[in-house]
Amino acid sequence: MSVSTAAGPGTAGLAECVVAWQRTYGRHSLPWQQTRDPYRVWLSEIMLQQTQVSTVLGYYERFLNRFPDVAALAAAPQDEVLALWAGLGYYSRARNLHRCAQVVVAEHAGAFPRTAAALMTLPGIGRSTAAAIAAFCFGERVAILDGNVKRVLTRVLGFGQDLAQSAHEKALWRLADALLPQGRGIEAYTQGLMDLGATVCVQRKPDCAACPLAAQCVAKAQGRPEDYPVKRRKLVRSQRAHAVLWLVQGERVWLVQRPQTGVWAGLWALPEFEDLAALERAIADWPGEQQALPTIHHVLTHFDWALSPVRLRLPAAAEVDEILAQQWPNGRWVPVVRLDDYGLPAPLKKLLLQALPSSSR
Repeated sequence: MSVSTAAGPGTAGLAECVVAWQRTYGRHSLPWQQTRDPYRVWLSEIMLQQTQVSTVLGYYERFLNRFPDVAALAAAPQDEVLALWAGLGYYSRARNLHRCAQVVVAEHAGAFPRTAAALMTLPGIGRSTAAAIAAFCFGERVAILDGNVKRVLTRVLGFGQDLAQSAHEKALWRLADALLPQGRGIEAYTQGLMDLGATVCVQRKPDCAACPLAAQCVAKAQGRPEDYPVKRRKLVRSQRAHAVLWLVQGERVWLVQRPQTGVWAGLWALPEFEDLAALERAIADWPGEQQALPTIHHVLTHFDWALSPVRLRLPAAAEVDEILAQQWPNGRWVPVVRLDDYGLPAPLKKLLLQALPSSSR
């Protein structure tokens, strides 16, 4: 099936409408909008993937306070980067962020490339993110196609092809390229599309009355804007269940670093077991007080995870370090007051913070 890539007569003036709307009604106070520094724009773009602005604001400020430039981020240990990222989720973003900073410093003398094509060669920077950096920082005339922009364009154009198929995704990219404004204004146009998708053309109950593109929007004319964009491939969700050991001795807890691949890669966590029976066998002869705690239900992209914690409080005199080092060579005792120094998955950090006095949380 062929897919037309002509923008069509109904899109005449679209870019001008978006630019005019953005200058009057768009967002102008977000911290990453007040700069053309590619480091800061890049950081915001990576954080905003899969995460809402309200959540990102605090993380963005903390990251810049600790890593004010790309050289500072490149020089930091990965553990420190992951610790600051903890709670944002999708941790591969943090690992790629760190690796990208190292490549920029080592291979580009600390300066981000100035074109989208060159930016795409860096770790963790895809086509849309590269285009956003190039447009906002260097004025390159190039299209972006993040989730908000896809929603706006598919509705305005009535693009009903299934975006789960790469041919249709590529067709939408060509349409996005065809709609770019001529001459100046790429920054306002790019920001305007993002703002429209985030504040007006939202996923459910879009505010069509406030949209500058309502008169030319095919989806509005059809009376079914929420049917766009079309993406028919459904994720097949699975269920997983494991047990975790919360091992406490005095004011410290035993943490292990997870492998560099897989779920929570590189983060610090509690030792994990296939099930409660396996955990109980492993600690059957250990001294101390055991307590089974309520199951933690954690939702990830492809599966739901049930984690059953068991807390074991070891006597102060118990000598288990050699046993622990043999079983978990990548583990260590961590004072509970230093948990913020470690990249911990959000549900486990919430659990462990119960051990802190309320005045220290």
